[in-house]
Amino acid sequence: MLTSEIIRAARALVRWEQKELAEASGVSLPTIKRLEAKPGDLGAHGPTIAALRLALERAGIEFIPENGGGAGVRFREKHSHPSELQK
Repeated sequence: MLTSEIIRAARALVRWEQKELAEASGVSLPTIKRLEAKPGDLGAHGPTIAALRLALERAGIEFIPENGGGAGVRFREKHSHPSELQK
């Protein structure tokens, strides 16, 4: 499950502003602002969540499942700085 906190943490790792996530994902900036403003579950439609997740994964993010220890994000083992990746 993606939460607003996880999305913000992933953006912070790749040093993206909300606008950059909007451009990379095709999700509108107002939608991203609204989703990130509400704590917890994004409550978005499946395609919106998939687009956000894919954009962040392409930027080198790995989503860590909860597995009893809390969900999170990190860089994949091999990654380039996001500015070196194609959006």
